[in-house]
Amino acid sequence: MQYVGCIYTYREGCICVCAIVCGPVTVCVFLLVCMCMPGLAAVDERVVGGQNCGRHQQPYQVALMRSPKIVRCGGVLIHPCWVLTAAHCALNSPISMRLGEYSLRTTEGTEQFIKSTQSFVHPNYNSTTHDSDLMLLKLQNVARINNYVRTIDLPDNCPEPNTECVVSGWGTIKTPQVYYPDVLQCGNLYILRNTDCNKIYPNAVTENMLCAGVTKGGVDSCQGDSGSPLVCNEKLHGIVSWGSQLCSQRGKPGVYTKVCRYTNWIQDTIRKNSCN
Repeated sequence: MQYVGCIYTYREGCICVCAIVCGPVTVCVFLLVCMCMPGLAAVDERVVGGQNCGRHQQPYQVALMRSPKIVRCGGVLIHPCWVLTAAHCALNSPISMRLGEYSLRTTEGTEQFIKSTQSFVHPNYNSTTHDSDLMLLKLQNVARINNYVRTIDLPDNCPEPNTECVVSGWGTIKTPQVYYPDVLQCGNLYILRNTDCNKIYPNAVTENMLCAGVTKGGVDSCQGDSGSPLVCNEKLHGIVSWGSQLCSQRGKPGVYTKVCRYTNWIQDTIRKNSCN
């Protein structure tokens, strides 16, 4: 009897075990068992169904690195020495980040490699409900602002339903399999009413969250995109937080931390912890 097996994850909190067992008469059986642990934040969400972003058209985009070649999460530059990301992206400090990045495999000379010196998780963050899923990272060195690295403005107010937005990130571009792109991906999404989103995810969407998607599905954030920005009318309105177990499904929008609810906390934290 011959046996071939594998183990892989297709979303954070979900693990699959597969096996091919062949008997002595060459009869083979394929087995696949998946187990998910609900309630875990979707660490590493992605852009599925998007396209390559225009080269350096998202100069506020930041990559939080798990290793020199692997992106853990996304982030967004909101101040020359501050990055905003999702609280569930927390790693051991310092966190290595890349600014001015576009192609992960190609060095263009536009990149800035900076580590964090402090992290500030929102005091009301709840890892079970994903509420207040925000974290500020203070940079060891002030980012050099140029054509490839720029900050983005915080919103003046909350976005209206049906507002068109852009989400970006280096997350997987396939689901439920994972395939991570080399080039930054962008997807166009639309804001939903929270009342409509709560019908999709009953009792899960708080006033501190917003939902964005496409009615027919096909475009979504997913594994690898957590912490990445959702930008509407050139303002930062959302941070990728959580969503459906399978990305880009019809009627299953992504859920984002609603930045407009946290501008006071963000500004106060920056003011009280000035750059070196």
